Amino acid sequence: MNVRELIDRKSGRRISVVVPALDDEDTVAGVVASVRPLLGGLVDELIVLDAGSADRTIARARAAGAAVYTREEALPEVPPRPGKGEVLWRSMAVCTGDLIVFLDADLVEPDPLFVPTLVAPLLADPGLALVKGFYRRPLAGGAGVDADGGGRVTQLVARPLLTALAPALAEIVQPLGGEYAATRAFLGEISFASGFGAEIGILLDCWQRRGLSAITQVDLGVRRHRHRPTHELAVMSRQVVATLLDRLGIRDSGIGLVQFLPGETGWQRTPSEVSLADRPPIPRMAAAHRDIA
Repeated sequence: MNVRELIDRKSGRRISVVVPALDDEDTVAGVVASVRPLLGGLVDELIVLDAGSADRTIARARAAGAAVYTREEALPEVPPRPGKGEVLWRSMAVCTGDLIVFLDADLVEPDPLFVPTLVAPLLADPGLALVKGFYRRPLAGGAGVDADGGGRVTQLVARPLLTALAPALAEIVQPLGGEYAATRAFLGEISFASGFGAEIGILLDCWQRRGLSAITQVDLGVRRHRHRPTHELAVMSRQVVATLLDRLGIRDSGIGLVQFLPGETGWQRTPSEVSLADRPPIPRMAAAHRDIA
């Protein structure tokens, strides 16, 4: 990947890298470090948007050289909601790029070519609006490392549902992946889904608004990251299903998943919430606040 050629193709366009983070003190500095050499050249700004971390994520991101915003600072006039979709939406209020690259904060030793690889198609083809990264996702377990065992929600929920209900997107390898790039023009048109529904919402919105030809995917090699326990993945899956059905015009019950988890005194009934309350397009939100003022 010739970064100098990509810089020449920018033609005055600004590129922002946004890293949504929540309690990622062990990895966020490495993600920032993988992008910092590009600052002032291919990348114009590098932002970490924190979703309410209780650890040292903010301090470590700043020390590594990123501009850091809390979700409250990013859009102070709007009370915050929990979840990843919220910080992705709020990042649109603080970043200035014409092209925006998102990287998850829990990546372990990410390849410095992630950003150039993701942004290259957008710089080359004005018809594209969304570039999804795909990769192998190793999963460590008691029997060693499964080279392709990660991404369980993707393989067991998202891709089968897309194949059944939106087959045009059946060959998107990582529909839920957190490494992707998009144009501000497209992102400014859409609502952002709650929590872990954000990525599937963005993908479906792009397909429905711009067509399949506006989406491409690029091979990022290997993605190593923090893996979540099954009960957390189940809650994530519930939100993905709700957002996917909503985008396809299929009624969802709106009922959160109830799990029964083993505890010291027996099975514990553990409810969770699901949300269909999207955040509106940022330009519309900004206009509404100007009108009020």
